[in-house]
Amino acid sequence: MLNIGFFAMVIGMFMAILDIQIVASSIRQIQAGVSASQEEIAWIQSGYLVAEVVGIPLSGFLNRVFGLRRLFIMSAGGFLASSILCAMSWDLDSLIFFRIIQGFTGAAMVPTTMAAAFTLFPGGRSMTQQVMIGMVATLAPSIGPTLGGWITQHMSWHWLFLINIVPGIVSIALVWTCIPRQKSNFPLLRRLDTIALVSMALFLGLFEWIVDEGPGEGWLQSGVIIRSLIICVTAGIIFGYRVLRSAEPLVDLTVFRDRNFASGAIIGAVMGFGLYGSVFLLPLYLGQVRGYSSLEIGQIMSVAGLAMFLAGPLGGALTRRFDPRYVVALGLVLAATGTWLNAHLNSETGFYELFWAQALRGAGLILTMIPTTNLALGTLRADRVANASGLFTVCRNLGGAIGIAMLNTMMLHYNRLHEQAIANGLSPTRPDVQAFLSMMTERMRAAGVADPEGSAMAQLVYRTKIEAAVMTYNNLFLTMSVSFALILFIVLMLDKPRTIAPAPAH
Repeated sequence: MLNIGFFAMVIGMFMAILDIQIVASSIRQIQAGVSASQEEIAWIQSGYLVAEVVGIPLSGFLNRVFGLRRLFIMSAGGFLASSILCAMSWDLDSLIFFRIIQGFTGAAMVPTTMAAAFTLFPGGRSMTQQVMIGMVATLAPSIGPTLGGWITQHMSWHWLFLINIVPGIVSIALVWTCIPRQKSNFPLLRRLDTIALVSMALFLGLFEWIVDEGPGEGWLQSGVIIRSLIICVTAGIIFGYRVLRSAEPLVDLTVFRDRNFASGAIIGAVMGFGLYGSVFLLPLYLGQVRGYSSLEIGQIMSVAGLAMFLAGPLGGALTRRFDPRYVVALGLVLAATGTWLNAHLNSETGFYELFWAQALRGAGLILTMIPTTNLALGTLRADRVANASGLFTVCRNLGGAIGIAMLNTMMLHYNRLHEQAIANGLSPTRPDVQAFLSMMTERMRAAGVADPEGSAMAQLVYRTKIEAAVMTYNNLFLTMSVSFALILFIVLMLDKPRTIAPAPAH
């Protein structure tokens, strides 16, 4: 019965992570449905992320108040209700508001499921449960855009949220039936540090917003970004001061004193960068350079998802049999190799050229995530796991947010740099440039184009932009590859996990 209940928790976790990316490929349809601008519609995704990153650290405190079982059911119930409200939205403001509620209420499902794997099963570290968590944490973001595009194409964007109804009800019912009750501590709510809560919300919310909007706003060239950064830093200082001096902290930051947890959190942040960054970059390349449809993009992206699905059980088996640190190192090497292969794109790269890069990156991510979670949480006492799992999840999500912001900034920089470099070499006096323009002019004239010379020049400019874009994507994938390689040094700081110590008696 306990395994059935845990599987139900994994279903809830899958829904919460999936809904981060499921709207990504359907933004245009949602934009048309609620009559929003490009800047406004971005908050459909950003609002969810900001709310989730604020809600996740609270899970440790709420777990102490309500108990793991009750907290998960409350979180899943709120997520389910807000999903229905998202589908019933009547305009942009209502959709953004309900998405924020959806992200905040569903946030606790991820860390409570992770905590359950370490506290409800024999020895506190059931590898089967950890494999399931690792597969969901890496697979859900990878298939989110593909699934979302398919749903929108065959039904409507409303079903992006309505598909949560059946699994949500099943998850709540099974957790209620199969997961044992835990002790609650409702009087702890009276000692809730509201100043720490407000400052944490401001700090994490503004941080997420700054890294999301920074590239488009020019970072410190924007007065809004500067003012937000000042408020964010101030709130972060207040939050840190309050929780470090409190006898009942809202979030226990002292867990970072554990070397394994701190090192694992850093690796998790880089994994977030690699996971969300690759899901962000590759569809952009395939759409912009290759002109692929959402279905064709989904077929290519599915290779990484399939590799994760197949490599997940292997990662669990390797972690059981060998030192988990070796498995982390193997995963990082595979992920670095996969992204390095992605750094050799050209304007004709397609499914077969991307196959092994996708497969190696997908396998590497799941092989890294499973033992990293084991190493980060496997040395903590059981009563510290719920809080630590929330912080671990936040680090992974923030790593993805910071990584995407960094990729966006680098994309703008490298694109300008490569366009200028290519343009400087395209002198009309060069024989190859003259030959291209002559060939294109003849083609346009044969096609009956009114201005063949102008159209030929437009084609030259278009080719310049495409080649600059390809070179830019290569630079960005190489950056990701180097980040995976560099994080190998952090593995040296990890200790082999011990059995989790029991919680102190109450």
